[in-house]
Amino acid sequence: MDMLEPVQIHCPYCGEPMQILVDASVDSQRYIEDCQVCCCPIEVAVAIDDEGVPHVDVATENDG
Repeated sequence: MDMLEPVQIHCPYCGEPMQILVDASVDSQRYIEDCQVCCCPIEVAVAIDDEGVPHVDVATENDG
């Protein structure tokens, strides 16, 4: 069973929209993903709610 969920985010550096895949089988996670446009490191924090819906917060490397 594929637990990867597509989520639309905006880069906190350049503001460009991009889609990432998050693993909905893990309740909570934090990781770094480079922006697909400006290549800056984005800190991604993911929390999965009781219905299995991912909630994603992004921050710059200095904000996180």
